[in-house]
Amino acid sequence: MTVSAADHLWLHFTAMGPYADGRAQVPTIVRGEGTSIWDSHGREYLDALSGLFVVQAGYGREEIVEAIARQARELAFFPVWGYATPPAIELADRLAALAPGDLNKVFFSSGGSESVETAWKVAKQYFKLTGRPNKTKVISRAVAYHGVTQGALAITGVPRFKHAFEPLVPGAVKVPNTDFYRAPEFVADDEKVFGRWAADRFEEAILAEGPDSVAAVFVEPVQNAGGSIPPPAGYFERLREICDAHDVLLVSDEVICAYGRLGTMFGCEKFGYQPDIITTAKGLTSGYSPLGAAIISDRIFEPFAADGVSFGHGYTFGGHPGACAGALANLDLFGREDLLGHVRRNEGALEHTLRRLLDLPIVGDVRGNGYFWSVELVKDQHAKTPFTPADCQRVLRGFVAPGLWEAGVYCRADDRGQAVVQFAPPLISGQREFDRIEQALRSVLSDAWTQL
Repeated sequence: MTVSAADHLWLHFTAMGPYADGRAQVPTIVRGEGTSIWDSHGREYLDALSGLFVVQAGYGREEIVEAIARQARELAFFPVWGYATPPAIELADRLAALAPGDLNKVFFSSGGSESVETAWKVAKQYFKLTGRPNKTKVISRAVAYHGVTQGALAITGVPRFKHAFEPLVPGAVKVPNTDFYRAPEFVADDEKVFGRWAADRFEEAILAEGPDSVAAVFVEPVQNAGGSIPPPAGYFERLREICDAHDVLLVSDEVICAYGRLGTMFGCEKFGYQPDIITTAKGLTSGYSPLGAAIISDRIFEPFAADGVSFGHGYTFGGHPGACAGALANLDLFGREDLLGHVRRNEGALEHTLRRLLDLPIVGDVRGNGYFWSVELVKDQHAKTPFTPADCQRVLRGFVAPGLWEAGVYCRADDRGQAVVQFAPPLISGQREFDRIEQALRSVLSDAWTQL
């Protein structure tokens, strides 16, 4: 008897019914090389999502594999709970040197949700140590995704992800995001005015909650959920002013946007703002091993350095020596192959190629930055009529997603805000990959329009 993937494997974020009763077979990926992946039937696909915004340097990078194997032969595991290992020391030093400003302290985790969880706990204890114990709340944006652990899920702004797990950690407040395509009418004619309005909603929330109760603001440089939503000009400058005025920490959640996704090592550099904490994961190792990191400013770390103080928080596999070795090899590749420069030189071509799709009536908006883009689908381009939940179920998930897979392109059909198709190709991608994405999407969306 052949064992099916659905027999024992519980897939993440996946409705298991069609697999559990045998109506469908779980797609099984067995190999990757460069920007391509192959399934168990030998069929090749373009990975236009870098796995899940992860495989920055592409598949088959022997340098990273060998670095991890070398470290495993020498020291397979040891925790950073009161001890250090050479790879963890070296990687922390490298990240501190790369991070902007005084972000010099690195707390390792196993992934993005854990990094976000770490940042909130750091913020809470920081204010307790500095005599402001009531500053515990966080403010984040509507629709924004910040992870799925109980604290990170509270910060996440996607309501349907939360209902099954309530009550969540209290103290998380939401404000509008920066989706200019769907900005309120009174600010929809001027992107800079909209940006100021959107940033000011944070101050409004801080004042409503009470500045003495708010510890931190969590924002992504480019918001993932809702469809690669970029910030308007001046937005982050104003947000930094607000945080400084009310002594609130600015946390830049860069689980997706760090490590070259936007053409800079950290997304905050692309938009010119200085955070107090950066949360990262995904592209740190290009997916060759799980690893995350919260990178924290000297100012925030200072009270933790006092005698008798410790941060009572940690993860067994945070700072794993093999993962750190892989991350170091990954960062070496960034330097040798100028991956940041490659993204900056080619991001305009990716944008231009995707914007060709605006001639399709089903395409309402094309937005993003760097190698991180989304195409929003609409029922009426002129009126910006969004998909209904039924449209998302029948057309987006039932037609567009499988259609693109059949066309040989792995990407993401998402409706956590509006109906979008997301693309984040490996940083080694070029015009050949861009054209393949556009051609597949053009064919599938042209047919999808007839389904509405």
